Amino acid sequence: MTTAAGATPTDGRPKSSRSIGWIVAASLIAGAVAAIVLVGFVFAGAEEHVITGSAMIGFGLGWALLALLSVWLTDQPQRWAIVPAAYMMLVGAGLLISEPSDETMTLLGWVWPPVLLALVVWMFVQARKHLRSRARVWLLYPVLGVLALAALGGVYGAIRESIESDVIQMPGELVDVGGYRLYVNCAGSGSPTVVLEAGLWQSSAYWESIATAVAADTRVCVYDRAGRGQSDPAPGPQDGIAIATDLHALLDGVQVDGPYLLVGHSSGGVYVKIFASEYPDEVAGMVLLDAQPIEALIELPNYPAFYDRTRTISALAPSLARLGVFPVAFARSVRDEFAELPTALQQAAALTSLGDRPLIVVTAAAEAEEGWPPLQERMLNLSTNSVHRVLADATHASLIEDESDAAVASQAILDAVESVRTGTQVADS
Repeated sequence: MTTAAGATPTDGRPKSSRSIGWIVAASLIAGAVAAIVLVGFVFAGAEEHVITGSAMIGFGLGWALLALLSVWLTDQPQRWAIVPAAYMMLVGAGLLISEPSDETMTLLGWVWPPVLLALVVWMFVQARKHLRSRARVWLLYPVLGVLALAALGGVYGAIRESIESDVIQMPGELVDVGGYRLYVNCAGSGSPTVVLEAGLWQSSAYWESIATAVAADTRVCVYDRAGRGQSDPAPGPQDGIAIATDLHALLDGVQVDGPYLLVGHSSGGVYVKIFASEYPDEVAGMVLLDAQPIEALIELPNYPAFYDRTRTISALAPSLARLGVFPVAFARSVRDEFAELPTALQQAAALTSLGDRPLIVVTAAAEAEEGWPPLQERMLNLSTNSVHRVLADATHASLIEDESDAAVASQAILDAVESVRTGTQVADS
């Protein structure tokens, strides 16, 4: 039997060195596609250990294909590829089967980066020894480089998570609300106390301009929900009632007496409605800044598709965070909060009336999605003392971030404060 390129051995299969480049490319692409299908479709929106485990199984399949196809079809067998295939598939299956907790995943964050880095070095040596093709330089080495960067990112992520866990970077304090701490910062003096509730993905930091303006007239408190900003992560996913319970415990912990004027931007409007439903006697009034309607998943025609896409993408965040892309606690809170949003919308529907307590609805009309304006108008029915202010040139984000639009939002809050103090009808503008 001859083994020359293009010859036919006794088993009848032609073997060639020319096909090895295509096999390397096809195997790596197949592994990537398998990972995408598993993460984006089969296990879309799943928890971190499922996302990470399924991705590793997908990539492991690619390395297994490289080993098997190169042995069957070429005269350059890459048997070494079985090692990364076995490593990735076994670790991936272990994550799926064992269902490790967030704490265990954090501990594993100190283990897998050095193991992966050592594996990459070994794979580089083996590829250089056994693979005689341009595919080694143009395809395989870049992939190994990405894996090495992932390992280094994992080291950085583990170190950063450890360092940031007990650091407060802003003025304020951490208050225990039942086994974990939330960050809060209160400024100014006077009554009623204004409580600012941020939208999804946001921290207390983006309230700076509005909080400063309101603090000149009354007391105002900003805080970070669990896992956001400076706050500790919660033990598990939180629905809207859990978030309201946290806020109530936080305000009690810093001895801020109610009733409160609640201000919610975007999905923060959903949470202040739930707080008002759970603690009606502790609410003096409400300001909704382009707040998300509780009917979003039912009556906004484009929102359900947006929600499904975003939930799938947000589920990737904790796994990506392990590579040092962003803080792990933040990634988990984003994933969990978005997953619990449908429940929170249902819970917010329990608030049917604020009576005659002041309510100001501020709507950003520019770039508003289809169906948004009429649902904003419907929120006025929550109170007999309500007004609707529509900003034609403001966007959902500029209402907080733009100096001019934020000034209008601040004035709406101050007008509601004045209505609470005087017991009069809230001003139209």
